[in-house]
Amino acid sequence: MNAPLPVSDHFVDGEVSYWFRDVGLPEPRPALGGNLDVDVAIVGAGYTGLWTAYYLKKAQPDLRIAVLERRFAGYGASGRNGGWLTAECVGQPQRYAAARGLEATVALQREMFRTIDEVIRVTEAEGIDAHIRKEGVLHAATNPAQLARLRESVASQRRYGWAEEDFRLLDAAEARDRIAVDRMIGAAWSPHCARIQPAALARGLAAAVERLGVTIYEGTTVSEVLPGAAVTDHGTVRATHVVRALEGFTASLAGFKRSWLPMFSNMIVTEPLPDDVWGRVGWQGAQLLGDEGHAFAYAQKTWDGRIALGGRAVPYFYGSRWDANGEIAGDSLAQLRAAMLRLLPETKAVEIDHAWAGILGVPRDWCASVGLDRSTGLAWAGGYVGHGVAGTNLAGRTLADLILDRSTDLVRLPWVDRRVRRWEPEPLRWLAVRGLYLAYGLADRREQATGAPRTSWIARAADLISRK
Repeated sequence: MNAPLPVSDHFVDGEVSYWFRDVGLPEPRPALGGNLDVDVAIVGAGYTGLWTAYYLKKAQPDLRIAVLERRFAGYGASGRNGGWLTAECVGQPQRYAAARGLEATVALQREMFRTIDEVIRVTEAEGIDAHIRKEGVLHAATNPAQLARLRESVASQRRYGWAEEDFRLLDAAEARDRIAVDRMIGAAWSPHCARIQPAALARGLAAAVERLGVTIYEGTTVSEVLPGAAVTDHGTVRATHVVRALEGFTASLAGFKRSWLPMFSNMIVTEPLPDDVWGRVGWQGAQLLGDEGHAFAYAQKTWDGRIALGGRAVPYFYGSRWDANGEIAGDSLAQLRAAMLRLLPETKAVEIDHAWAGILGVPRDWCASVGLDRSTGLAWAGGYVGHGVAGTNLAGRTLADLILDRSTDLVRLPWVDRRVRRWEPEPLRWLAVRGLYLAYGLADRREQATGAPRTSWIARAADLISRK
């Protein structure tokens, strides 16, 4: 029999996330009270919707803006993510370049760099204490195949706007001086990443937009978006522009079942680590940590001395379903703890205090998009494929420019008005996604066991399939 997992006496599974357990669940805001007329209706009170409202209201204070939210502000991925405010591309740069050119793709990347500092600027200006520390990110390689991929990634990113000071290789000794990852043979380092407390950012941003005069209606379910209207269970909101900002919950809208795949990412957070354990781990700063496995893990050292680590153990449920409470599925808890021990074996005796799941939106081409159909007034943003903490801010600024019809550099970025085909019907998409992740997991095990100098043929075949 397997040994029981070391969980604390206060262990919680689901209940949104540890981040909201830390800051406290917000007092419910009133629901929509009936039919309403506004200038802009925003569907979803996550980062995308809140940033869009913030920049619109800053640019044009007299706009009437309503944000419609089924649960509460920050309830979805915005309050459950790994807390990586990273400049990594919101999609695949080679696809943006193929569609809109290399120069436009480099411009997108440079905007992502600037976005990190823009988020920090707004939090300081609005008095939002989200425990942000910009100390960079370490991508660790623990076998030769992972190191080969890191080298290829660094070389490839030079083409798309990453200079030596933006993304560079470290040898094992340099990398271990930052975080003592077990069996690490090399790493890549970027300064363009900051740690945040996700729920604190969501709550603070919601309060900031309310101070500007935006109304957030919670407990209000939008069932349909139409030209000039958002239909809810409490009435219809008529608006010149309707913004769809639901990310992984997009499939809940009529007509959008196959637009973006709701993919799960699961997380655990430990109890606070004693100082002697932190000393052995060698993780003294607030830098973020990721590995180069195909079924990758991502982690942060929290402001209160814990390790929060995530990964995609069970990435998708048949029929685009999800568990709204955020409980993790199957043996995900054991898989995440195993990932933590693989990277940081000094945490063996550390207990897990909370586990939860969140969903992100994945387009069929794995590239985010922002857009406005001027003939209907319908706008959208999302599909950030895991890089939405920063991507949402850039999307919100871009949507504001589009809605206000401003000719700026942002509206010419290659993710603007990007359209892709829908996901396949069931059971094809379930078979494809589950099959791909099983293949990637097998490839990780083979690479670690054999020490092969290049990526497993299993993963290379899965990559080819996923790009079709």
